[in-house]
Amino acid sequence: MENKDLKEFEVNHFSGFGVIVGFLLISVILIFLTMINLLWFFLIIPLFIVTLMGFKILKPQEAMVFTFFGKYAGSLKKEGFYWINPFLISASADNRTIFEETGYCNKPIVFNHKISLKAITLQNGKQKVNDKSGNPIEIGIVVIWKVENPTKAIFNVDNYYQYVSIQSDSALRNIVRLYPYDAPIGSNQDSLRGSSTTISDKLEEEIQQKVEIAGIKILEAKITHLAYAPEIAAAMLQRQQAEAIVDARKMIVEGAVSIVEMALDKITKNQEIKFSDENKAKMVSNLLVVLCSNKDPQAVVNTGIES
Repeated sequence: MENKDLKEFEVNHFSGFGVIVGFLLISVILIFLTMINLLWFFLIIPLFIVTLMGFKILKPQEAMVFTFFGKYAGSLKKEGFYWINPFLISASADNRTIFEETGYCNKPIVFNHKISLKAITLQNGKQKVNDKSGNPIEIGIVVIWKVENPTKAIFNVDNYYQYVSIQSDSALRNIVRLYPYDAPIGSNQDSLRGSSTTISDKLEEEIQQKVEIAGIKILEAKITHLAYAPEIAAAMLQRQQAEAIVDARKMIVEGAVSIVEMALDKITKNQEIKFSDENKAKMVSNLLVVLCSNKDPQAVVNTGIES
């Protein structure tokens, strides 16, 4: 559970270069005293070792979190050369999670007890999830994130790399269940395939809420793979093809009816051409057949001779 009383603050520190100059001056005095009494020599060596333990170097986009006998003592987030209390211990995760295409695994890695503040890419691989309609689909996402509060990342969760990975998978499943794979043609309904921007925004918001406790900032969440599961892929492809054919035929019929109505209207307005109701019905039938057919029409010449 999150420790609400834990607030990040900067550890007390001094410039490393200033401490070196001061230590050199003190060393000169102690060396002079050693020439008078050899016992001062045994004071110089421990002082030198303890002083070296307090020097810390931070590169850009790095941070360190310190404890003093188990109590939080502050953190450093700016690059530079520092000297701090030598008895402060730099706290960090013991195991860093290494992400692979198939998932993640824990491997012990030594990285000098420093926390990277750089953007990190997470890609856990494909997952099989049921969409809103209950159809099994395969989906994969990529999440770009970074540590925004190293103090929370160290003390509020056991392993923040693994925490982000698990919470991203959980958020993905929650979001996918709310949307169908594909929306009907002409519908304004959001879908996984047709509303990628909306889905990405929902994913980013969902993951951010879950990892806030760990001091993590989600920069981006995008879908990288989306497909029906292999066991229903062929059937869903036939369904999509059938829906496309029906929609195409519907459009053709609507266009043909519009053309026929226009033709009848012009013939009716033309006083020189007289059509009986029977002839109009035949003309409508012939025009619809010609316009709705998927083959080219063949001309037939009517000679007026009846057999």
